[in-house]
Amino acid sequence: MVSSVAYAQSSEGSIFGKGQPGAKVTITSAETGFERTVTVDASGSYTAAKLQPGTYRVVSNGVTREITVAIGSGTNVNLTAASEPEIAGRVVVSRARSAIDVSSVESNTVFSAEQMAALPVIRDVNAVATLAPGVLKGDPDLGAGGLPAFAGASVAENGYYINGFDVTNIRNFLSYSNLPFDAIAAQQVKSGGYGAEYGRALGGVISLVTKRGTNTWKTGGAIYTEPNSLRGHTKDILDKNYVPGGTDSRYISGGFNSANKTSTTEFDVYAGGPLVQDKLFMFAIVEGKHNVNHVFEQNKSYKSKNTQPNGMIKLDYTPNDSHRIEFTGLTHKRKIEYTDYPVNDEARQYLSTHTGTPEASERKGGGHTLIGKYTGYLTDNFTLSALFGTVDEKGDKTTGARTSSEACPTVYSPTVAFMGCWKEPFATAVRDPAAPDDKDERKAFRIDGEYVWGDHTIRGGIDSQKFSSTAAGSSSYSGGVYWRYLTTASGTINGVANAVAPGTTYVRKRTSLSTSGTFDADNDAYYIEDSWKMNKNWLLYGGLRWESFDNKNSDGKSFVKADNQFAPRIGFAWDVNGNSTMKVFGNAGRYFIPVAVNTNIRATRGEVSTEDFYKFTGMDPVTKAPLGLSAPIGVSTVNGSLTPPNPATVASTSLKPMSQDEFILGAQWQIVKGWDFGMRGIYRKVNDGMDDYCSHLAFEKWAEDNGYHNFDSGTMAQCLMVNPGRDVTLQMDVNNDGKLKEVTVPNSYIGLAKYTRTYKALELTLERPFNGTWGVNASYVLSKSTGTAEGYVSSIINQEDAGVSQDFDFPSLTHGADGPLPGDRRHVLKSYGLYQLNENFRIGYNAQIASGRPISCIGFVPSTAADYSDARNYTTGSAYYCVNDQGKSELHQRGTFGRTPWTTTLDMNLAYIAKFGQSKLTVQLDVFNILNRDTVNEVQERKDYSRATTSATEGRVNLNWKSPTSYQEPRSVRLTARYEY
Repeated sequence: MVSSVAYAQSSEGSIFGKGQPGAKVTITSAETGFERTVTVDASGSYTAAKLQPGTYRVVSNGVTREITVAIGSGTNVNLTAASEPEIAGRVVVSRARSAIDVSSVESNTVFSAEQMAALPVIRDVNAVATLAPGVLKGDPDLGAGGLPAFAGASVAENGYYINGFDVTNIRNFLSYSNLPFDAIAAQQVKSGGYGAEYGRALGGVISLVTKRGTNTWKTGGAIYTEPNSLRGHTKDILDKNYVPGGTDSRYISGGFNSANKTSTTEFDVYAGGPLVQDKLFMFAIVEGKHNVNHVFEQNKSYKSKNTQPNGMIKLDYTPNDSHRIEFTGLTHKRKIEYTDYPVNDEARQYLSTHTGTPEASERKGGGHTLIGKYTGYLTDNFTLSALFGTVDEKGDKTTGARTSSEACPTVYSPTVAFMGCWKEPFATAVRDPAAPDDKDERKAFRIDGEYVWGDHTIRGGIDSQKFSSTAAGSSSYSGGVYWRYLTTASGTINGVANAVAPGTTYVRKRTSLSTSGTFDADNDAYYIEDSWKMNKNWLLYGGLRWESFDNKNSDGKSFVKADNQFAPRIGFAWDVNGNSTMKVFGNAGRYFIPVAVNTNIRATRGEVSTEDFYKFTGMDPVTKAPLGLSAPIGVSTVNGSLTPPNPATVASTSLKPMSQDEFILGAQWQIVKGWDFGMRGIYRKVNDGMDDYCSHLAFEKWAEDNGYHNFDSGTMAQCLMVNPGRDVTLQMDVNNDGKLKEVTVPNSYIGLAKYTRTYKALELTLERPFNGTWGVNASYVLSKSTGTAEGYVSSIINQEDAGVSQDFDFPSLTHGADGPLPGDRRHVLKSYGLYQLNENFRIGYNAQIASGRPISCIGFVPSTAADYSDARNYTTGSAYYCVNDQGKSELHQRGTFGRTPWTTTLDMNLAYIAKFGQSKLTVQLDVFNILNRDTVNEVQERKDYSRATTSATEGRVNLNWKSPTSYQEPRSVRLTARYEY
């Protein structure tokens, strides 16, 4: 029999290896004095799991090793004296972790705090994650920008953990509980193949372990500054449709950048040490900032200032070596002060200095995270842990001048100049004044047990999360209404010919309202897994996970509920040479992602939008709203209702939660001493995507064909949650008698393309771990990402509505959708490294070369489409129909119009390090994009100029099609001074 090898939890690590059968192995933390003893089994193997990352002394039979345990990794420690030369009766190995982890079948990359501080990388966990192979920086317009996209998944499909606690905000999966960057002790990036213990992510997992106190008091502080004076200039982007006096602006939206100024300064102080020697430890950090932006736009400018401090406290209590209790407290509040300078003079636009009377506003949000954890080493073979935590996060709320004109309606002139007393774009949306503050709350617990039984390590546990989001209803427009004055050249208004004389100005009215509520989601899971060390070279892994999702409307009634979704995982690791110098591994598994609570809000609350056109006789002298309105001209457009839909009618009763299957086969080996080479093949495929479908035409046709002649589709929810491409089983009032009946409507009626996404990749890696003098890491990824959907969000139209994107609203929007996805960058080469020039100087670099993203031809659904009566109401071009040179719409496949250019980025730094006894001073200069490359990152993919292009006035092409919309970030410089004692 041989002993098992621990399958390390994300927030902890393990030690395993060989020793003298029957001997005791004593493992002592060099930092806290924590001591644990295990026994080598009859086969000469031992294991110790659930160890906090850090340095340890391992002793058995006079043999000593000093090693480092890394987050989520196993460290192979051989305690047979014959393997190393003896020195004074003992063997000592330098503190290093195994570069090749034969105890795991996962695909992990681990970065220590020292690495993250030394490398020229943005001080953000997402930026660090992009150092790992297969991870790309996502679209800058999604979420807070810079979110990572893992192996073909969208940026909204990742999981974030702090000290083992899930802190992902599942309102839309685009945020998480933040913490001071210098509070991080290590970051683990799971890019695939993680075990049954974890789920709820299709992309990757970012797991953080915070710093903690030790038996030695340590204090320090740092200051980081990026002055605007050392920042390169950002390119302006002209609007090619611009004609003086026309409706287009001189620059595209967000294209006037050259006058903007940004300066950031962040600073922190920390202290950590023993409150009671060997028993109670504390680490605390406070982070302050002084970040100032000056932004200049067409009709206004503003200054924003962020000075909100945040911090963390970590307590560790070990009453004895059998029990450990931890507490982590985070504050992650936000406060931004705005000073606005509105400019109402059309002749004075795009200024580069603040002009006018300043007006002050403030935006606040954020909250805190509390995490408690118990770990008990109850016997040599059984370990138990229990974790409980809460996250309270308030949504951003604005007060001051930006809300002072909420009673004034939104009014634009025919040339898109704003009019009246409202303040563009200060008060566009007006929230329900009776609603409580927007907030997200998470309460979660998990219990995990681990039992070593011979050559098996059996783990199991439960994981329960309750998430609640409060969302205020609102009007999308200031004053509750949006008036737009328009001029008709032909006299036609809203499809009505000769409604007025040619050249007459008329007015369009739009309203958009939604209701308030609190929306809950319960996500539960339980799992069991076995890591079987079948002999000294082979580890087999098997895991079973069951996940349940329950999403509710504001009345607490379920509208999507799925119990015990089965997610099996299997894998193997072959230690070919038996000494961790060559590993062949593979795994396969199914992964689920919960329904975003944003879906609860969008799908189950009341929402209505209207559009009407009128003649008018005058304007209000203050608001500029029209007076003397005529009767509405043409057909009124009404979408939705303020009455929330019956939750039984919102989603297909056969709805399958979004899931993905993944297969990985790889190898790592030490090609020469100190150099490790790896290769990995990855295949990922989405089984069932989930999105909303917003047409009733298919149900009307089905009801008519099946004899339900009294059916009124107005009794249905505006949009329905479905698995695109599958039949829909739904509760419908088919006889219009108030009684719901469950029916199945075949997809042949609905006509949606199947939700697909496939990712194939070959990864090659080469690493020489830093040995005190130099180290380098390089990777090359050849990949292909194709399908009909990017995922939970859409980069093409920058839509952040997780799970309710526009992609499947109507069948015609899926025509031509199958093709290379926005994240399909076929070739990506990365490399980073450090070189210690001498005792005082160190240099580092971080480089990336990536091929371009695919370009599509986007437009509007043409009038010839079967669902044009629905699709014509959409003003955002997102169909793969676009006008040709003759002005007629034609269908093109996604991603068939070339690619953006290859991008090259090189970041470098130089550090000066001085030691004074127990103190160390580091002064560092980091230069990002040192070559100041300004390659195009993204282009305009919409070719149709406007909605009218495919209806009354065909033929106008958007002259900005395939023109740049963003470039690489210009050169910037970060100056660092860090003192440690």
